[in-house]
Amino acid sequence: MIPESFVQELLARVDIVDVVERYVPLRKAGANYSACCPFHSEKTPSFTVSPSKQFYHCFGCGAHGSAIGFLMQHAGIGFVEAVEDLASSAGLQVPQEERNAAIRAKKAPLTEPMARAMRFYRDQLKATPKAVDYLKNRGLTGEIAAKFGLGYAPDGWQGLQQVFADYNDPALVECGLVIVNEQGRRYDRFRDRVMFPILDQRGNVIGFGGRVIGEGEPKYLNSPETPLFEKGRELYGLSQARKAIQEEDTVLVVEGYMDVVGLVQCGVENVVATLGTAATDANVQKLLKQANRVVFCFDRDSAGDRAAWRAMEVSLAHLADNKTVEILQMPGNQDPDEFIREHGREAFVQQTRSATRLSEFLLRELVKQTNPSTAEGRAMLVHAAKPLLQKMSAPILRVQLTKEIAHRAQVSQAEVEAQCGLKPLARSRYAPAQMKQRPVPSSIEYKLLQILLHKPEWAASLPLDLIDRERVEGDALIAIADAIEHGELPAGGFGLLLEFFRNTPHESLIAGIAANMVEEVDLGALEAMFNDSVARLRQTAVTDEIKRLAARAKEEGLSAEERKRLTELLAKKHPGPPSTSGGPI
Repeated sequence: MIPESFVQELLARVDIVDVVERYVPLRKAGANYSACCPFHSEKTPSFTVSPSKQFYHCFGCGAHGSAIGFLMQHAGIGFVEAVEDLASSAGLQVPQEERNAAIRAKKAPLTEPMARAMRFYRDQLKATPKAVDYLKNRGLTGEIAAKFGLGYAPDGWQGLQQVFADYNDPALVECGLVIVNEQGRRYDRFRDRVMFPILDQRGNVIGFGGRVIGEGEPKYLNSPETPLFEKGRELYGLSQARKAIQEEDTVLVVEGYMDVVGLVQCGVENVVATLGTAATDANVQKLLKQANRVVFCFDRDSAGDRAAWRAMEVSLAHLADNKTVEILQMPGNQDPDEFIREHGREAFVQQTRSATRLSEFLLRELVKQTNPSTAEGRAMLVHAAKPLLQKMSAPILRVQLTKEIAHRAQVSQAEVEAQCGLKPLARSRYAPAQMKQRPVPSSIEYKLLQILLHKPEWAASLPLDLIDRERVEGDALIAIADAIEHGELPAGGFGLLLEFFRNTPHESLIAGIAANMVEEVDLGALEAMFNDSVARLRQTAVTDEIKRLAARAKEEGLSAEERKRLTELLAKKHPGPPSTSGGPI
């Protein structure tokens, strides 16, 4: 884990304007900067960066966050990677657990040999007519070959000796470029193959896929698992596809390297491929971070059918009710690359638009497997659905599927839920009791939270005993006050505050409020609003106590002490206007 104190120090050191300007040209617009949003397609700038708040927000698509959040969203990388990137630019060393430090130390010496190998393969391609002809026959241009860094591994046992003077360097074996046989003889892993470099999210070469030219087995050969490369966690083409994925808010997932480059050649750029394996949990998690719609495109054969079922299974645990996963099984015996070359871009895009929703695919396949036209088949349907429904993370979608399965099995929804061990939605963590926790923009606590996002240090002046802890905004206020009291939350704008509460129950509420507060505010007016809100909070507490005592007086009478208290409260009910001088009260 990266210490929270380091994240706060890092955000205090970097300037979000400098970070964003690495990727997006900004123009001064008053106290802020503006640009066309990098996260959706637009012609009129709606993307704003506030240097005083160290926060960005798009009024078009709603994207917002700190410098760390911007890197995560723009580069599609995780929190740790974004922190490491920013720390490097700021000249800071990220404190890490020993295990993570050891992993990075093991990776570092391997990135340079992989980059050198990619350059060698690329140069070999230019000098090898049969490899160039192979790519041309597949419809690829030099521009696409350059975009993906395609190359050629020569047909020789030790071709890499041309670029590695020390061919016995253990790093060449460790990163998978060279093999050592039982007799101790070294030779290149990739020979006489078109080479597809596999990049990580930072653009580093972490592995290769090699496609045999002509006949030969295996048709595709991948790098082995190495400290750099875990094929179950990576996606081919993601680095090149990220911008198109953001613009379309859709990512297409195909089975092979040639499918990716072939589709891009024909104008479909929001496409990636799994790396010689079925889709994994890590793949699906990464994909759903990139876009709200994921479409798996598979060949129409037995292997494609198995891959489609596996993609559906692993997706269930990562679904959300605002995201969709779909399955496209190509018509005939053509793969996506062959289909688009024969029928054209529009025909392929039309195929993707008519892909089968994951819920429909699941239900269709279950019915096909169990044949619920008989009592036995209906029982089997519920039995087969049980592990799939239990995996589902999208609560509303799960309810919809449960209803459909109950209908096909000719039983009630409650009976399916009981048989499958599912909690009804009303008793789940999405229960109506939780819905009461929704923030109320008209509440005093909500107003105070808006103010404290500008000046968190004022939380030290809050009468915490009067804040309604049952409201999510009240709970967030208390969390901010607690962080201030313990010296955990330095001043520094929305960005610091948002990162402090990342991955906490308060993150979405604070981010949502901050997103609508990019404009500069008058500090004097803000202070007056704070004091007025605190006064209203106190006055509301007085009014509520008066009502409680008055009601009790009618029912059973008051003690002498309670009557005295009621008199004091009535005297407080109409205080003079609160002072706005000398800082928050």
